[in-house]
Amino acid sequence: MFYIRRNRLLKNGEAAIMVRITVERQHTEMSVYRSIKPELWSFVKSCNLNKSKEITETIKYIEYVRRLFNDYVVEMHEKDKDITAIGLRNAYLGINTDDKTIVPIFKDHNESVKKLIGKDFAKATSQRYETCLLHLKNYIKQRYNEEDIFLKKINPDFISGFELYLKTTRNCNHNTTVKYIRNFKKIIRICFLNGWITKDPFASIKHSLKKVDKDFLTEEELFKIMNKKFTIERLEFVRDVFLFGCFTGLAYSDLFKLTSKNLVKDEEDKMWIHTRRTKTGTICHVPLLPIALLIIEKYKYNPQCSILDKLLPVYSNQKINAYLKEIGDLCEINKNLSSHMGRHTFATTVTLNNDVPIESVSKMLGHSSIRMTQVYARLLDKKVGKDMGQIYNKYSI
Repeated sequence: MFYIRRNRLLKNGEAAIMVRITVERQHTEMSVYRSIKPELWSFVKSCNLNKSKEITETIKYIEYVRRLFNDYVVEMHEKDKDITAIGLRNAYLGINTDDKTIVPIFKDHNESVKKLIGKDFAKATSQRYETCLLHLKNYIKQRYNEEDIFLKKINPDFISGFELYLKTTRNCNHNTTVKYIRNFKKIIRICFLNGWITKDPFASIKHSLKKVDKDFLTEEELFKIMNKKFTIERLEFVRDVFLFGCFTGLAYSDLFKLTSKNLVKDEEDKMWIHTRRTKTGTICHVPLLPIALLIIEKYKYNPQCSILDKLLPVYSNQKINAYLKEIGDLCEINKNLSSHMGRHTFATTVTLNNDVPIESVSKMLGHSSIRMTQVYARLLDKKVGKDMGQIYNKYSI
């Protein structure tokens, strides 16, 4: 609908010609960049072409604008786009809403993930998406000298370049790179499902993780750490927290949040840890071995534990991993000790290699399926030899 703005005349005394676009009760208004004397508008509305040249040209221009909007409607129908009042206005003004860029979309996604921490996502997942976005922005800056890039420019070549950037400039290993690429793939998938891009650039690209045998402590190495006397308090704290992880299978994030409320006594007066895994939210019940009970008792009256109602004096993960390197050197263990190695040691050395069924191990680790536990199911030669010994005599000559 065309009308003039009578209450706000221009300096020359004319009124701006406006158009109101209405689609399903939603409307917007804009100027068509023409004006007319207010007293002549009634002639324009009646389409009286027998009057002045000014009236005739104005009528023709309005019809031209009307045809443009009709063309935009047809075009949107053909491209299967939602027809909206704002969309029609933008089309007339030359604003291409298809020219979305990746960074704002990635930021919006990360904000949503951040709001769902503790519900649908773990904090570590949110941090990984933030880091992925930072790497992506740096890659765009390095390759294109731009702060952002249009979605339509993201193609398989862009993805390959991003992968190369992560492996070379950022020095990420293969599996870390694949995880970042998968984070980015999720954002592109969102764009594709929303119709912001017509083709999925990941359609012909496959990324798979390489199987990695992560280190764990053997029984001998575990006893070395257990029996080592430390004169430095921080190393003793870290050693004890690490050992607790080795004998419970709890990850760092789970150890950090343990309180007295997580201690549960069963009908046989045996103590258990009842908790919910931070990473997956699955319930995790672990019976406490004597060494784990001794460690809890040791820190029962520790000031830090008492004030914060913590079972153990747990430092930051970065500090624990740094101090574990010192502990490894002092114990003459030629392995890259880390807090997560305790979880692998529990699964491999403490349980599976002592004939604890994989179903029970899976339950204690808080896995949703035994398939996840099989990643940890690496058997030591000692266990293999013991199992084969059962049939040794049968096949001896």
